[in-house]
Formats: sequence, C-alpha cells, structure tokens
Amino acid sequence: MTTHSKEAIQYGSAIAMVGSGIILAFLSFFLNGYNIADGVLWYIAQALTYAGAIFGVSVYFKTKLGEFESKAREEWRKFMEERDSEEQIQRARSQMVEDEK
Repeated sequence: MTTHSKEAIQYGSAIAMVGSGIILAFLSFFLNGYNIADGVLWYIAQALTYAGAIFGVSVYFKTKLGEFESKAREEWRKFMEERDSEEQIQRARSQMVEDEK
C-alpha cells in the first residue's frame, strides 16, 4: 500500500466520520422533537475526536519530517562546504610547497 493511498483512506474515513456525525445529529434533532439524544452526542464527540486525531497527527508528522529534512540538508551543505574549503587549503599548501622548490 502506497503512502498516497494510506493518506486517502485516513482522510476519507475522517471526513466520513464527521459527515456521519453531522447527519446523525440533524436526524436526531428533527426526528426526536428538537432534542438530541445522549448517545448521538457521544457519537459526534467520538467522530470529532477521531477526525482531529487523524488530521492532527498527520500534520504534526509532516511538519516534523519537513523540519528534519531541512536541518539534514543544511548540515550536509555545511559539511560539503567545509570539506571543499579544506581541499582548497590543501591544494594551496601543496602549490606553495611546489613553488618553494
């Protein structure tokens, strides 16, 4: 299963849960004499908690992964610049030694 299909299933199920909670709330309100039953409120709370967890965890991990990638790239760039500058210093030193001979 690819990452894209996993995300689609997660987001789809979260949206379906919120949608089912809204529909259930409207049906309970209008079919129950303008009163929403306790069980329906509990279901809505669970649906919202589930959807919030799906969206929140996904966003959190994407943010942290992005931060890690940018830090890793910056450290790699610094490492490569230091290595290149050390190589230039070595070349300059070897050139100076050759010029002295």
